[in-house]
Amino acid sequence: MTRYFSSFISLLAFISYALYSDKVTAIETLTIGQEPRALYQRDEYLKELLQRALAAANYSAQLETVIVHPHQQRTLIALEDNGVDLYWSMTSPERETLAIAIKVPLFKGYIGKRALVTKRESVNRFATINTQEQLKGFTAIQGHDWPDTKILAHNGLPVRPFANYQAMFNIVLTGRVDYFPRSFIEVTSELKEKSNEGLVIVPNLYISYPSAFYYFVSKRKPELAKSLTEGLAIMQKNGSFDQLFAQYFAEDLKALPFDTANSIEIKLENPYFEH
Repeated sequence: MTRYFSSFISLLAFISYALYSDKVTAIETLTIGQEPRALYQRDEYLKELLQRALAAANYSAQLETVIVHPHQQRTLIALEDNGVDLYWSMTSPERETLAIAIKVPLFKGYIGKRALVTKRESVNRFATINTQEQLKGFTAIQGHDWPDTKILAHNGLPVRPFANYQAMFNIVLTGRVDYFPRSFIEVTSELKEKSNEGLVIVPNLYISYPSAFYYFVSKRKPELAKSLTEGLAIMQKNGSFDQLFAQYFAEDLKALPFDTANSIEIKLENPYFEH
C-alpha cells in the first residue's frame, strides 16, 4: 500500500511540475494589425524596432500578424473589438482616445516631411512654386480617414479624399489630381514597388508639418504599453534606436531629390498634433 501511495505522490508531483513548467515557458502571443497591402521597408523597420524594444524591456512575446481593415481609423477601433493588441499609425487627438499611444516618434519627425509624387509630364508645372499660396492652385490626394487630409484642408490646400490607397497612385497618373504627398521615409519604397516610370518626385520642393507616428496599444494591454515605453527609452539612451533608423532609412533619405541649398520647404500648420 505504501508503495502505491508513494507512486501516487510521485505522479502528482510530476503533474504539478509539468503544469508549472508550462506556465514558466509559455510565451505570450501579441497580434499586430497589418493592412492588406504590399509590405514596405517602413513595415520591416517598425516590426524589428518593436521586437528590440520588447527585448530591451525583458517582455517575452511572440508576434503574430493579422490582416485588418485598410482604413486606419477602423483598424484602431478594432484593437478593442477584434482582439488586436497593437498597431502603428500617424497620431491625431481622436486616435489617441481609441488606444494607448506610445508617444515616441518612431520616424523621428520625417513622417511630417512630404515629398510630392506626380506624373512625369507634370513636373515642370511645379518649377515655379515657391509659396503655400501658389500650391493652392494644385489638387492633392490623401486617404479619406488620414490625419494628413485634415491638415492639408486646414491650410487651404485643395485635397481629394479617397478610400483606396493603392488606387491613389493611378489617379495621379491619370491626371485627375496633381500630386500625392508621401513621407520621406516611405516614398522611395513605394515608388520602387510600383515600378512605374510615369511617377516621379517633384525635385527641390516639399511640404512639412509637425506630426508623429506612434505605436498604439490596446487598452486591454497596459502592461505591454508600459514595457514598450520602457524598451524604447532604453534604445534611445543607448543609441540603438538611432542606429536602427539609419540602417533602414539613411540611404533613401540621402537619395531624395532635394538639394539642401536650393530646396523649397512649404511649412504647414498642424492643429491636430500636440508637441
